[in-house]
Amino acid sequence: MHERRLMPYTFLLSAALVLMAGAACGGAAVETKTITMYSGRGHELVKPIIEQFTSLTGIRVEVRWGGTAELAATILEEGNNSPADIFYAQDPGALGALEDRLARLPNEILETAGAQFRSSDGRWVGISGRARTVVYNKESVSEDELPDSIWGFVEPQWMGRIGWAPTNGSFLVMVTGMRYLWGEDRTRLWLDGIMANDPQVYPKNSPIVQAVGAGEVDVGFVNHYYLLRALQENPQFPASNFHTRNSDPGALMMVSGVGMLASSENQDATLKLVAFLLSEVGQQYFASQTFEYPVVRGVTTDPTLVPLSEIDAPAIKLSELADLEGTLDLLRDAGVL
Repeated sequence: MHERRLMPYTFLLSAALVLMAGAACGGAAVETKTITMYSGRGHELVKPIIEQFTSLTGIRVEVRWGGTAELAATILEEGNNSPADIFYAQDPGALGALEDRLARLPNEILETAGAQFRSSDGRWVGISGRARTVVYNKESVSEDELPDSIWGFVEPQWMGRIGWAPTNGSFLVMVTGMRYLWGEDRTRLWLDGIMANDPQVYPKNSPIVQAVGAGEVDVGFVNHYYLLRALQENPQFPASNFHTRNSDPGALMMVSGVGMLASSENQDATLKLVAFLLSEVGQQYFASQTFEYPVVRGVTTDPTLVPLSEIDAPAIKLSELADLEGTLDLLRDAGVL
């Protein structure tokens, strides 16, 4: 996730569209294939870049939207009969759970993102980076009140003041990181402590941020970019992000990623989509339109983003976040799910 100055995203996209139009006028055939994507990433986050891919290539993308864990389970159940060509997951855990179902990606695609942002056997590749954070209402909480560790939210002063989304894929990854860093017993104690504080449950991150801004809860466990999107719409939105310290799992850095199904009958077209998401146009979209961290060198991050060098994230390999089923078992046992 490196930075340097690039042309604005809208200029890059316009240039790409012009080049594609010129190629079509010169006699090059525009593809009319259709590929099927199962996307655990939100409709509002990725639909625009998928539509731009179709505009550039003529390849249609039919998307099945859903939760990352839910879609991963569906692919496993469908087996070789799955209609999915590509799986777009919020987190590497779900991709790791499907590695036996995924095809190895070509080296020229894998090497675009670098070794730290892809699976060790090349069966999935990261697309964008996200940081876990604590969003808080600036009118009811001062930063000095926030604990250095996410563990601190088990304290009784946070009773009724917390929002979380325990079915959300990114939350599951954070808990997986806790299990790796803290062990099963301490992670279970954290879950018990948060439950004892009567947290408000939300279906996903964006409603948590809105609830914090509205004063329904004082803090929430979310990904960093949801607040930045709220601030883009309303610069007076009364909330801030807080990154926990000392390599705490509450500041976990994650990547969303994609994998191509080995059973796909449209692998050439699917690989074009993966390459597009990792292209300068695709990466600049995530950096400037969704406020995420690019995984490819040479892309400028939004100036409102906290630099990665200032986030004390725990050092966890992406492969160590793959035990999604173990996390789900723990959450069920704790009564969270």
